[in-house]
Amino acid sequence: MKAYPLLHSSPWPPQPTTAAAAGIIVDPARIRRRETAMSFTAAASTHIPIGSAASKHRLLLIGNPRKWEIGSAASSSSAAAPADVDLKSLEAALTKKDSDAVKEALTQLNESGWANKWSSQPYVSRRTTSLRELTSLGIKNAENLAIPSVRNDAAFLFTVVGTTGFLGVLAGQLPGDWGFFVPYLLGSISLVVLAIGSTSPGLLQAAISSFSAVFPDYQERIARHEAAHFLVAYLLGVPILGYSLDIGKEHVNLIDEKLEKLIYSGQLDTKELDRLAVVAMAGLAAEGLTYDKVVGQSADLFTLQRFINRSKPKLSKDQQQNLTRWAVLFAGSLLKNNKALHEALITAMQKKATVVECIQTIETG
Repeated sequence: MKAYPLLHSSPWPPQPTTAAAAGIIVDPARIRRRETAMSFTAAASTHIPIGSAASKHRLLLIGNPRKWEIGSAASSSSAAAPADVDLKSLEAALTKKDSDAVKEALTQLNESGWANKWSSQPYVSRRTTSLRELTSLGIKNAENLAIPSVRNDAAFLFTVVGTTGFLGVLAGQLPGDWGFFVPYLLGSISLVVLAIGSTSPGLLQAAISSFSAVFPDYQERIARHEAAHFLVAYLLGVPILGYSLDIGKEHVNLIDEKLEKLIYSGQLDTKELDRLAVVAMAGLAAEGLTYDKVVGQSADLFTLQRFINRSKPKLSKDQQQNLTRWAVLFAGSLLKNNKALHEALITAMQKKATVVECIQTIETG
């Protein structure tokens, strides 16, 4: 198992699939409002191998090298906009998947006095951050945040080996040659699974993802993780176009053509990198504040490393490490300061609320 050194205090060799660590506590009194909005596209491959971990929470900018596609499903939400608030322009923009139109619609709603939480925390300022600060914030086992979890993988492998072994013993009681060939064939299943897991682990992710549903907390983890990406992005002025909590497709869709061009051209500046880093680390921070072990960090770390690799000026190993810690701390601070909104959003997303309904939940929470 390969650990991601981003959050570790000791030096680590730069690697293309790892990210660095950082964190900063948000001081609401010092946060200045700014009319800046942005959006982004994320990517994470086979959920940045949460190693062989069981989590692939991807914000398409923070997750699987796909885009943060938050595919939304319709459902009712208890939160509703006042009768005099017209959300048609926002709904139309979301339908068209036009991030610029979404930002414009939300800005207009903000100016009209409704979307007050939209881009309400746009000011981010990176600083040196220690693991102790993450612990003080409430992040559990901060020193292990970057170590991929193998919980789901281990459970899947144990089940395959145990099941085929048991069936092999029973098949050995079959008469004649069947008692030899059937157990042999069943035993080879475990060998094939082990071989694939050793050479191309990504091929097993679909099966492992589906199997992960056996854990009682898995669906709640997904909702908490993705809701954190959604809420933090909204507070920082990053428009959300969709989301999904479906196993194997977990993600939040944040797309901005201008920012996307900067990412692909390797021209991300420090300000943009900091904002993207905070949104990318929001899911990891949410899990760290709630659970003793984070299992959905791999895709997020993969995405953050991707942003780091596309930024200018280039960051040193220590700067990458600090960036990740700071981003986790900043995102975690936002989530703690808006805990009620986060919990309300989790509930709404679990009910498959539309993006507009999720925004209403945030604004009326």
